[in-house]
Amino acid sequence: MARDTGAKCKLCRREGDKLYLKGARCYSDKCSFERRPYAPGEHGQGRVNFTEYGLQMREKQKVRRIYGLQENKFARYFEDAEAMRGVTGNNFIQLLERRLDNVTYRLGFASSRNEARQFVLHGHIYVNGTRVDIPSCQVDVGDKISVKDSSRKKNRFKEIFEYNSEMAPPEWLTVDLEKAEGEVLDLPTVEDIDFPLEEHLIVEYYSR
Repeated sequence: MARDTGAKCKLCRREGDKLYLKGARCYSDKCSFERRPYAPGEHGQGRVNFTEYGLQMREKQKVRRIYGLQENKFARYFEDAEAMRGVTGNNFIQLLERRLDNVTYRLGFASSRNEARQFVLHGHIYVNGTRVDIPSCQVDVGDKISVKDSSRKKNRFKEIFEYNSEMAPPEWLTVDLEKAEGEVLDLPTVEDIDFPLEEHLIVEYYSR
């Protein structure tokens, strides 16, 4: 599976926004974006005036990096969203949010989407009592997501559960961190996103 192995903090600085790619570090005073909130490189502090296309590109890149997807996979999600009934932008975000790695993160079972992806790949996450090691697996209403019994006793999971103990999941999910179990109550919408989003720019980008 292809993945971006570059410096995560540079991605936040490039997009001009915090993408929360490194979990707890993003909330600490070690956050590179807080210390240097400008693009990396020699001309990073220069003034930039984006064209309409540039704004569309930057929004697309921001969302793609938040979910940790390669361009081809990201574009395929948009194609699938276009083929679905309803509003393309909402369909698109729904497909991204329903990925198992994202749901694992949103339930508080991981400190970042990247860590959630690793947990899924390593077999720590179960869906309806069955181990699923495919991060892109789409969850559905009524699905129950849990952490493997032996895994939840590991120190890393204990640290995550303690850190997220006060966290409230989005309204379309419910979770019990003490039992390391969660359930999908409804399908997500654009309003459930946990970061600033202008999905219409992405729709415009791919509809050129």
